[in-house]
Amino acid sequence: MPKPRILVHVCCAPDALYVFGVLQADYEVTGFFSNANIQPRAEYDLRLEEARKVAAASDVRLIEDDYDPDGWMALTRKFKDEPEKGRRCDVCYAARLARTAERAAREGFEAFATVMSLSPWKKVAVMNRIGRMYAARHGLAFLQADFKKKDGFKKSVELSRAHGLYRQDYCGCVYSREAALKRASS
Repeated sequence: MPKPRILVHVCCAPDALYVFGVLQADYEVTGFFSNANIQPRAEYDLRLEEARKVAAASDVRLIEDDYDPDGWMALTRKFKDEPEKGRRCDVCYAARLARTAERAAREGFEAFATVMSLSPWKKVAVMNRIGRMYAARHGLAFLQADFKKKDGFKKSVELSRAHGLYRQDYCGCVYSREAALKRASS
C-alpha cells in the first residue's frame, strides 16, 4: 500500500532535515518553502538554497512558493511592536499554513504539516489549532506535531552541524531581526 502524500511547510533547512527524516517512515514527503516573512532578500535566498540542499540530500521534492514580503508586511504591520511569540507570530503562522493547505489541496496531497514546531521559539498549540482549521477548510488532514519533543531540537542542531548547514539567529522577519541585532549589541 502506498504511503500517504504529505506537504510539509519548510521554514529553514536545519528543521527540515530532522523532520523529513522523521516523517519519511510513514509518508511520501514533499517540502514546501513558503516564507514571505524572511527578510532581507539575501537572507531569504540563503535559506532557500539551504532548503534545496536538504531536500536533495533527503530525496524530497521541494516546491518553492512565490516570495511576497510586501504582502507579509501588510498582514503584520499593525503587530510590529508585539514581542516574539506575540500576535504577529500567530498571523505569520496562519499566512504560511494557509498557503501550505491551499497548495496541498490543489496538488492532491492527503495531508500537510509544518517543521516550525521544532523551534523552541514557536507556539505549538497555536500552530496546531491553525493547521486544524485550514485542514477542515480544504478537506485535508493536518499532522499535529511537536517535533521538539524527544530531543528533536537537539537532534536537529546536531544534524545541521554534521551537514554544515547555516543556522540563522532570528526567525526571519524584520522585527525579529531588529530584536536579534539589539541583543547582539548589548
